[in-house]
Amino acid sequence: MAAQRVKNFAAGPACLPVPVLEQAQAALFNYNGSGVGVMEMSHRGADFKEIIQQAESRLRSILDIPDTHSVLFMQGGGTSQFSAVPLNLFGKGKDGEKPTADYIITGSWSDKAAKEAEKWGSVRRVIPSERFEKNADGKPVFKTIPPKDTWQLNPEASYVYYCDNETVNGVEFSFVPDTGSVPLVADMSSNILSRAVDVSKFAVIYAGAQKNIGCAGVTIVIVRKDLISSDLRLPSCPTMLSYEAMDKAGSMHNTPPTWPIFIANLVFGWVAAEGGLSKFNDLAAAKSSLLYSAIDASAGYYTAVVDQAARSRMNVPFLIKGGNADLEAKFVKEATAAGLTQLKGHRSVGGLRASLYNAVTVSDTEALVAFMAAFRSNNP
Repeated sequence: MAAQRVKNFAAGPACLPVPVLEQAQAALFNYNGSGVGVMEMSHRGADFKEIIQQAESRLRSILDIPDTHSVLFMQGGGTSQFSAVPLNLFGKGKDGEKPTADYIITGSWSDKAAKEAEKWGSVRRVIPSERFEKNADGKPVFKTIPPKDTWQLNPEASYVYYCDNETVNGVEFSFVPDTGSVPLVADMSSNILSRAVDVSKFAVIYAGAQKNIGCAGVTIVIVRKDLISSDLRLPSCPTMLSYEAMDKAGSMHNTPPTWPIFIANLVFGWVAAEGGLSKFNDLAAAKSSLLYSAIDASAGYYTAVVDQAARSRMNVPFLIKGGNADLEAKFVKEATAAGLTQLKGHRSVGGLRASLYNAVTVSDTEALVAFMAAFRSNNP
C-alpha cells in the first residue's frame, strides 16, 4: 500500500500512518470477527465500549494524564471549543460585571477564538496589537511571540487562553505560559503528541483530531475535574458543549463519532509502539531542522516567514523570492506531479507551507528538500 501513496504535507486533514490505515481497512468491513464494521456497530455495544475505553487509556498513558483530569471525546472540531471554553469556564462574573478572560493572540486561530469568546464575556488581548507588524491592509502579521515582559495578564481573569501551535502562521510556543493561579487553556490541535506535556499545568487542553490524532470528526478535550462545574458554566451553554454533560455520559450523551474515535485509538497505539512522545519529539526536531536548514541555506531564494525563536516544528510556511506568486504556483504544480502534495500556503496568508506531523517521515522530508534544491536550480 505504501508504494502507491504520495508524500502528503497537508495541514489537516493530514496523512495517517500506513499501519493505521491498514488496520482500519480491515475493521471497515469486519471488526474482530463481529461480522460488522466499526461504522456499523452500536455505540452502546461491548465492542465500541472497549474501543473508547482503550482510546482513553492509551491517551492517558502517552500523555501521562493525571487522575485530576477527565478525557472527553467531543464533536464539532477544534472550532467548537472556541465557544465551549468560555461557555464552560467564564463563570458568573464579579458583582454583576461581565466575566473576563485573557487571550494570548499569536496567530489566526487564537484570534478567531478570542472573537468567538467575546460573544459571552469580556476578552482582554494579553499582547498589545502594536507589538505586531502590520500588512498593507493594516492587519497584524503573526510571525513571532513577543517577550513575556510585554504581556498584560489579569490576575482576576476567569482563564488564560493560547494556541500552542498556530497551524496557519507557523508560530509555536517553546514554553508553557506562567499564569499563576489563573486556569490555563491551550489549543494543541496541530502539535499534540509531538512532545511531552505536563498536563497538570493546564485547566483545559483540546485538539481537533485531523492533524496528529486521526481523521476529522472528533475533538479530544482534557479538562481539570474541579473546573467541570455548574458554578463556572454559563446558563446559555448548549448541552452538547457542556463538559459536565459529556463527562457524566462518558462522552456518549448522544451517538459519538465512532469511526474517528476508532482511528484515534489506532493512532494512540501506533504512537506508543513507535516509542512514544520522546521518539516523536526527536523526529519533529529532525524533520523541521532539515527543512528550515534548506530554506536558510538558499541565499534568500526561499525564506521562512517566522522569527527563528517561534518557528513551528509542525507547520513550516515559506516563500519563494520574497513571495513570487508565479514561481510559487509553479512549485506547487511541479511538486504535486512529483508526488509531493498539499504544499500551497493557507488562503489567508499565501505562499507555501509544509506540515510535518507525526505520520510524515524523515524520508518524506528529505524528498521535499531535494525537490526544493532542484526547483531552485531550474528556476533561478
